[in-house]
Amino acid sequence: MKWLFFSFFFISFAASSQWKSYRLTNSGDTINCVDKNDLKQGRWSVKVDGVRGEPGYEEEGVYKDGKKEGVWRVYTSMGDLYAVERYRWGNKDGKSDYYSISGPVREESWKAVNPANPYDTVDVVDPVDPTKVERRVVKIEGSSVKHGTWKYFDNATGLITRTENYFLDKLEDPSKIKTGINGDISLSDSTTAKERSPSKVVPKEVLEFEKKVGKKKVKVIDGSTY
Repeated sequence: MKWLFFSFFFISFAASSQWKSYRLTNSGDTINCVDKNDLKQGRWSVKVDGVRGEPGYEEEGVYKDGKKEGVWRVYTSMGDLYAVERYRWGNKDGKSDYYSISGPVREESWKAVNPANPYDTVDVVDPVDPTKVERRVVKIEGSSVKHGTWKYFDNATGLITRTENYFLDKLEDPSKIKTGINGDISLSDSTTAKERSPSKVVPKEVLEFEKKVGKKKVKVIDGSTY
């Protein structure tokens, strides 16, 4: 019994010397740690009470140097899974899924912006020749931008009811461009058909005639009266 007491005391003392504040779970795990620089670190579990009509929730995930990192899960006050979000540099990055009791509601796609370097290199597919890809360096405004395919689901059937495609926070015209989840761009079928439509062919006789007359204006008698 004394050994258990001193072991627990030693662990608590070691934790208190490393962290400015922390919390121990029922299983003895250390969570909700704040380091000497007041930065949140490691695994966190946060409960937020409802206020002004907004429902309460609980979220859990990992902090790295005061910023959310990796997968975070959000639960309703009743304990039901509400969201699975992914973070990088404290900003949403990659796919985020949202649920109701019935099933999936929405799937979002985000691109996090590195606050230390807001520039990024993106691959842009040539709208005329999909085999050509151009690399461009662009400055991204904001902390996290919509990038990729967003899907909306029917609550009753779980089927996709609508999709939206974004490229660096810009909603693409679905009749012209389709953007993949990694930002790949390709022309839609209707646009491709238009681009591939054959050009008007001028007969050889017409070309020879225009060459002789030098493309002069020719008055044509059409039967009208003056």
